[in-house]
Amino acid sequence: MVPQPIAHPIPYQGSKRKLAQAILSFVPSQVRVFYEPFAGSAALTLAAASTHKAKQFVLSDSLEPLTEIWADIIDQPKDLAQAYSDLWHEQHNDPKAFFNTVRHTFNVHGGSARLLYLLARCVKNAVRFNAAGEFNQSADHRRLGTRPERMTKHILGAHDLLVGRCTISHADFSISLKQATNHDLVYLDPPYQGTSGSRDQRYYQLLDRDRLISELDGLRQRSVPFIVSFDGRCGDRSYGDALPAELGLKHIELTGGRSSQSTLSGRSERTFESLYLSPDLSR
Repeated sequence: MVPQPIAHPIPYQGSKRKLAQAILSFVPSQVRVFYEPFAGSAALTLAAASTHKAKQFVLSDSLEPLTEIWADIIDQPKDLAQAYSDLWHEQHNDPKAFFNTVRHTFNVHGGSARLLYLLARCVKNAVRFNAAGEFNQSADHRRLGTRPERMTKHILGAHDLLVGRCTISHADFSISLKQATNHDLVYLDPPYQGTSGSRDQRYYQLLDRDRLISELDGLRQRSVPFIVSFDGRCGDRSYGDALPAELGLKHIELTGGRSSQSTLSGRSERTFESLYLSPDLSR
């Protein structure tokens, strides 16, 4: 039987959509709650829900409008789909000017449908923020973003996967970690050290590496199973430092495919993403 495609309503650069099944291969079959505290596109949660890896799911993120998208997907998917459709159709007279207007309105008033439209329409689906915390990525002028019919299908598909068994919260990642037990699993995909320096505002909040390590050590001491996606390499270039050996984590490299940036530069290089397994999973 050919597996059915998993619904992915939120286009997000850096999503682990293509690596989800490889990552889930390290998840035990009996998980009570699956936590994803850096929600983003929730690629792992959606894949885990589609394969019945856990009974319940907890999604959280520090970007409130993003968690509002997920709340709407679960609680009022048709309204979100309609709001997105309205924005998509309104852009046609002057797509560039309309995108800029929606971006300004979002930065002033927020709004889940506005953020969904911006993510679907912006360059490389890559969220960017300025020093004031405002969304400042430009529109991709070669396309108009996900068509409403396709977006509606993905929103309703994600709703069907998560409704009745997923909790959404706007919170710092450490809040969710406090709730996790040794019957659960935490998947963390934090801002990468190698791509989130002070000059690169591709994340709403940048990485505090020392705090991340402290939180991981707390999970380890409580015997809470966890998996971390963190940095990697392309060709002979590494991005960021490895997590400290003192945590006792098993390091695995997953092949991320050919680097599109290297291809544009005339090089043929493959990317590798680092995956770290807690001691509970690496025995």
